Amino acid sequence: MPGGDGRAAVAVAQPRSPAAPAADDPSGGGSEPVAPVSGDDAATLQQRRLRAIALIMVAVVVLAALPLYFGIRTATRDPVFNSLDRLDVPGWAAQEGTDAVSGSRWCLIDCRFRERTLTSERGAEETAQVYTAALTGAGWLPWEVDLCPSQPVEDGQYTCWTRDELTLDLWVRPPACSDDLLAQRPPVEPPAGEAPDGDSAGEPPVTEADSCTGSVVSIKVRNAIGDDRTKPQPSLDPSLTGEDPDPVFTDDPLLDLDLEPS
Repeated sequence: MPGGDGRAAVAVAQPRSPAAPAADDPSGGGSEPVAPVSGDDAATLQQRRLRAIALIMVAVVVLAALPLYFGIRTATRDPVFNSLDRLDVPGWAAQEGTDAVSGSRWCLIDCRFRERTLTSERGAEETAQVYTAALTGAGWLPWEVDLCPSQPVEDGQYTCWTRDELTLDLWVRPPACSDDLLAQRPPVEPPAGEAPDGDSAGEPPVTEADSCTGSVVSIKVRNAIGDDRTKPQPSLDPSLTGEDPDPVFTDDPLLDLDLEPS
């Protein structure tokens, strides 16, 4: 026996104290067990995620497609029409615009021909003034050339312009109804004391001549290389081509021969 007091040393196991609660646990106890997620709840959650992803993708496509569409449209549209859109003319002078185009933009076989037709609420003279000012402000220069116009015009103002590699014809004229003889007839006054049909007493009737107002604007743009007026015109001077003499008809010499019987 080892020395000592003669008594056997007995090791007594001390009971382990319970774990102290975590300092950041407000409840003072252990963490609560997490309830397992059922299969139906997981499927519903997955569907919601897929719907959210689909909505995000649709929004991205729409937001990206609109600028792309307008960008492609602007890039592929004829730049001449884009420049005509930027002419500084008031709204009353550029209504009901229609565009027509033919030929190749790069002058393959036929050069591009562009035509825009608009209507104006005011007369031809006032409308021509605003378009003349707008073309001058956009850098167009008046072009004094033969065959401008190529055919004589009786009504309106016809002018020609040039800028860079383009030529432009501007024709501002009264509307077609101004040539209608029925529209130009004077209004028929109703008998005394009788109001016209559809009008109240004391108000003048509305005639066709009153509704025929405004003017029509035609703008034609060509590539200068495809405009025959930019090329040398053939001369009609007889000294360069000569004059063909008038044919002279003489008697047939065979008719003067005496034919003897054989």
